Amino acid sequence: MNNAQQTARVGLFFLLGIALIWVTFETLSGGKVFQDKGYQLIAGFESLKELKEGDEVRMAGVKIGEVLHTRLAGRHAEAVLRIGSQFRVKNDATATIVMAGLIGTNYIGIDLGSRDAPDLVAGAEIRTKNTPDINSVMSEIGQLSQKLEGALGNLGTALGDDPNKPGIIQKIDTLLTENREKIGGTLANIQQITDKVNKGEGTLGRLVSDPKLHDELVSTIEEIKRSATEAKTMIASAQAIVDQVKTGQGPVGTLIYDQKAGDDLKTTIANLRSVSDKIARGEGTLGKLLNDDTMLRDTQAIIKKVDRTLDGLDDTGPISAVGAVANGLF
Repeated sequence: MNNAQQTARVGLFFLLGIALIWVTFETLSGGKVFQDKGYQLIAGFESLKELKEGDEVRMAGVKIGEVLHTRLAGRHAEAVLRIGSQFRVKNDATATIVMAGLIGTNYIGIDLGSRDAPDLVAGAEIRTKNTPDINSVMSEIGQLSQKLEGALGNLGTALGDDPNKPGIIQKIDTLLTENREKIGGTLANIQQITDKVNKGEGTLGRLVSDPKLHDELVSTIEEIKRSATEAKTMIASAQAIVDQVKTGQGPVGTLIYDQKAGDDLKTTIANLRSVSDKIARGEGTLGKLLNDDTMLRDTQAIIKKVDRTLDGLDDTGPISAVGAVANGLF
């Protein structure tokens, strides 16, 4: 074997060794040597719920990154997310920890957010929402089963047949046994009533069987409705009048709220009282007419003269009639 062939073989084995080393390194590193670095986002949760490094980050079910690492930050935990540079996350998007089946691994799901919202910048903190995990759900189911077991136990006690403490069924049975005759009589009466109704007897039977009575009842109800409507209208009108009075509108409102109108009314009432007092004392013409008998007798005498004069006008002319009236009066 010459030196050229030996050199070629050594070079070939060298290249194969390098290729084997490269494949081994890629396998152990998960193929991350030339992976896109992307950008990082911070997601804070009360609990990461078994979330670990390398778990997927999905948006609308599509993988857009992975969990770079997890850490504690005060009273909560944070997951540092690495998002592919070709994917953009809106600043109003929300991240949640999603459980992929009962025995599957968890992943972080991010919603799409608003179309017009700006994008989150590298290193920004994304909004998060806590969701129950399988442990909390199972715990709540266990508590619910305990409450259900207690409720069933109480129900069993209430329905139990303990002779010292009768249950509901025993109480109902005792009640039915002691009142069997009364219950039978009540059912018989109900049967009689239903028979009469079916035959059209009685008020209810006529109402059920007689169409005319039914129509009259409907008509009466309609009249009651119309009366109620009219009453509502009347009440509304009265309310409108009251509102006008409260605002000082109209005669009554003016009389109540207008000081001048009130003073004028008081003056008018005072004048009427003064006039009535004068009439009562016999002052003035009307007072003398009501209280002085002499004026009354004179008035009666004049009326009698006028009657006699009018009786004598039948055979006289107009001029003579005027003269006769004048002579009769004066």
